[in-house]
Amino acid sequence: MTDRALYIAMTGASANLQAQASVAQNLANADTVGFQATLDGTIAAPVRGAGLASRVAVQHRTLGVSSAPGSIKQTGGSLDIALQPDHWLAVQASDGSTAYTRAGDLKLTPNGLLTTASGLPVLGNDGSPLAIPPFQTMDIASDGTISIVPQGQPASTISEAGRLNLVGAPQSDLVRGSDGLMRAAPGREPAPSTGPALVSGAVEGSNVDASSMLVSMIQLARQFEMQVRLLHSEDDNARAANTLLSSR
Repeated sequence: MTDRALYIAMTGASANLQAQASVAQNLANADTVGFQATLDGTIAAPVRGAGLASRVAVQHRTLGVSSAPGSIKQTGGSLDIALQPDHWLAVQASDGSTAYTRAGDLKLTPNGLLTTASGLPVLGNDGSPLAIPPFQTMDIASDGTISIVPQGQPASTISEAGRLNLVGAPQSDLVRGSDGLMRAAPGREPAPSTGPALVSGAVEGSNVDASSMLVSMIQLARQFEMQVRLLHSEDDNARAANTLLSSR
C-alpha cells in the first residue's frame, strides 16, 4: 500500500511541476500579441512492467491551446492586422516550413521584406516571402490585399503590392509546435480564406486571463506541497515499519 501511495504522490508532484511551467509560460505571454493560452491537465496512467499492474501513475497532458478570442486593440498602424476568428496568417518558420500565427504586429525590414515582430518572413499568396517595394502609403484590405502608393508617385497612383497568405481553419485542425507556431494536423491542411479575414490598423491581444493563471499557480503550488508532505509521511511510515520488523 505504501508504494502505491508513493507512486501517486511522486508522479502527481512531477505533473504539477510541469503544469506550473505551462502556467508560467502563459503568464509570461499575457501581453504578447496574438498569443493563445496553453491548456493542460492530468490523466491516470497505469505503470507498465511485470508486477506493476496495480500501480497507477499521474501524467501531465497538454490538451491544446485556448480558442478564446483576445481583445482587439486599435493602433492605427498600417502594418497592424487583427485576424477574424478561425483565420491564420502563414509565415515561414525558422526550419523553412510553413506555419501559422495570429500575431498581427507586422514589420518591414530595410530591404522591404514583410515579417512578424519576431522576424519570421510573412508569406504571400504564392507561398514565397512577401517583399514590398518602396511606398508613400500602404493599406491592407480585409482580404489581405496590400495596396500602396509607390514612392515618388501621386496619391492617385495606387498599385497592388501583394496579398497575404491567409487560411481558414478551426483550432482543432492545428497543433502548436515547440516554437509557438501553429501547424496543420496530419490530413487537415487548412484552406485559403475567402472574403473578409482581418481588420487593419488593429492587433489581437493575448487571450491569457492573468487573474485565473495566478489562481491556478497558487492552487498548483499547494497541491505540490501536499504531495511532498505525503511522500515524507509514507517515508516515515516505511522507516517505522522497518524498525518494528528489525526489532523482532
